[in-house]
Amino acid sequence: MKLDETFWSERYRQQQTGWDAGAVTTPIKTYIDQLSDKSLRILVPGCGYGHEVRYLHDKGFTQVQVIDISPEPLAALRPQCPTWPDTAFVHGDFFAHQGAYDLILEQTFFCALDPAQRPDYARKMHDLLVPGGKLVGVLFNVEFDKQGPPFGGTAAEYEEYFRDLFRFKIFEPCYNSIKPRAGNEMFIMLEKPGK
Repeated sequence: MKLDETFWSERYRQQQTGWDAGAVTTPIKTYIDQLSDKSLRILVPGCGYGHEVRYLHDKGFTQVQVIDISPEPLAALRPQCPTWPDTAFVHGDFFAHQGAYDLILEQTFFCALDPAQRPDYARKMHDLLVPGGKLVGVLFNVEFDKQGPPFGGTAAEYEEYFRDLFRFKIFEPCYNSIKPRAGNEMFIMLEKPGK
């Protein structure tokens, strides 16, 4: 299975978007609600329909960049964030993206990638964050019975990818997951050293 633009665009066209919660999820919403600096440079990779992106827009954040390998969800998301420039919406490959961010939000992007890419994901997140920048979000903490996407995993596995690159601020079971994911998620806040 090649998890490329064609694969994901077809999933959107066929409305096979079981990962989409339909609204910003509680862990991400709760985290965003405690942010006071609306000028934070934020990246949302693999944004999909971007419910958390729309929430950031509606809360007044001004420097948000979103990227998705498929143009389908970006076309749906763009009109919902009318105060942001077109350049905030990037159709492209996350691994080729360049930038410098204070915060990267993780919401069902990691689990959509081929697990062989996980070490590259960790390094790319490190590269995209400024010193003191944070990778924040949720990861599945469960092994799935069937082949993904989504792809599951365990906290012990994830720790291997991140431990040499980040300071672990929070890395624990998620207490406020949405009901369908309760007991199967962990919340992470990983900080790039240097500040």
